[in-house]
Amino acid sequence: MNFEKKKFLLSIFFPALFVGMLWLIKVSELVLNEDFSSFGLYPLKIKGIIGIFTSPLIHGNIDHLLANTIPLLVLGTSLFYFYSKVSYKVFILIYIITGIWVWFSGRPAYHIGASGIVYGLAGFVFTSGIILRNFRLLSISLLVVFLYGSMVWGIFPIDPKISWESHFMGLIAGIVLAIYYRNESSFPANDSYEENDDDNNENIDWQIKNKENKISYLNN
Repeated sequence: MNFEKKKFLLSIFFPALFVGMLWLIKVSELVLNEDFSSFGLYPLKIKGIIGIFTSPLIHGNIDHLLANTIPLLVLGTSLFYFYSKVSYKVFILIYIITGIWVWFSGRPAYHIGASGIVYGLAGFVFTSGIILRNFRLLSISLLVVFLYGSMVWGIFPIDPKISWESHFMGLIAGIVLAIYYRNESSFPANDSYEENDDDNNENIDWQIKNKENKISYLNN
């Protein structure tokens, strides 16, 4: 197995494991005929603090979970591939920071779903691509935005049933972390691009550096 294939398989392992857990929880909820929405995040209530940790694991229905599955896999794999040294830190920080900010600022309802993490990963990957001028990171982010165009509108309070607060806070958390960890990428030496002048300062060479229910809740 070559290096790139092995690195990709290692990078997709945790995102796939996380998504698998989300599906296991949803299937358990359906099989047991239970409603786990009460484990969501309820802002400014003591009972809602647990939701900081559990709300991303709960989804309103199968469609809700399906909408988050592919972005989590694509963006999560990108994080673990390009930022392997700090990937777990970044994922956990996006998870926790988004939850804390929503607990302080969200509307009084149960906020559930992993979209806050999706927006956090998108913000991190896209901002990192800009900072590092890495076109692979940028193209991955743009592809997700193109395939899931509604993401752009998700940070605005348009649909009262959608937790736009989670989307917005996740996005900001991802951007802040991308700036903070801008020097921690694990790019091979020829993945990002930089400009270099020749001896006469006349030419610019681009060089590659080494490689709905009984409990009110808001979906995010």
